[in-house]
Amino acid sequence: MFEDWKVAVVIPARNEQEHLPKVLSMMPELVDEVVVIDDGSTDRTGALVANADLIRLEGEGVGAAIDAGHKHLLAKIEGRFISVVMAGDGQMDPSDLTSLLQPIIDSKAHHVKGERLDRAGKMPKIRRFGTLLLSFLTTLACGQTIRDSQCGYTATSSEVLSQWDWSRSWKGYGYPNWWLMRLSTEGWSIAHVPVKSVYEGQTSGIKIPSFFAEVSLMLLIGLHYRVFKSVLPIISVHPIPIALVICYSLGWLGLVYSLTYGVIFFPIPILMWWITHKLDRVIVEVLRRPLE
Repeated sequence: MFEDWKVAVVIPARNEQEHLPKVLSMMPELVDEVVVIDDGSTDRTGALVANADLIRLEGEGVGAAIDAGHKHLLAKIEGRFISVVMAGDGQMDPSDLTSLLQPIIDSKAHHVKGERLDRAGKMPKIRRFGTLLLSFLTTLACGQTIRDSQCGYTATSSEVLSQWDWSRSWKGYGYPNWWLMRLSTEGWSIAHVPVKSVYEGQTSGIKIPSFFAEVSLMLLIGLHYRVFKSVLPIISVHPIPIALVICYSLGWLGLVYSLTYGVIFFPIPILMWWITHKLDRVIVEVLRRPLE
């Protein structure tokens, strides 16, 4: 319990027998519930959960594992609570937990995500580059600044979870990007807090080329879905959505023109899409749900 809020932790884990016991042993006392989702491990991960609840899946993906954990907590906990995702590989420092909880408790956000400000000196260069590029694409897809899209250390209020559409999800490693995009689409407030990077020999199962291509396509589709879902209901009553559609269309026309008559005209679509993004940010802010 933390300031009258129940606190629960979701731990997705696959073949984490080396790291899971340490993660569980470092769990802060304020945590009321812990659920470990063993997603098809071939080692002793599922036998090392101690007093935590255990859910077993058959290799459905980290996103599916986290969803299963959230839904388990919704069914088990009465009253309001905060669900924190803390990976089973030990890359998330439990001492950062209260920082993640505070914006929700202070009614400043519905969802809080960690931002690894110290990752430059710890994260492998290829992962830093991928995080930078995907954070840029996620920023576009969300209509708000996302600096560390791939950090999965998050806290979500039960208000969000109780209204979430669990029939639509992303099962794989692009889950943080998917969640941020869906939160933005539905008007939930997102806050960011600094957390520490922890790298102690953990290995990643991500296949970078296919992962990047798949997640980039997901973000591109999601961007258009979110923008037009937001714009169409209000386009007839406000000038900003009209301006957004015009600038977006001119961007594509400018791209065709530059490809036809020379790259010297390429700044035209860039400028139009930059203005589109700025207008999109205004719409995201206007449509944001109130905080209670």
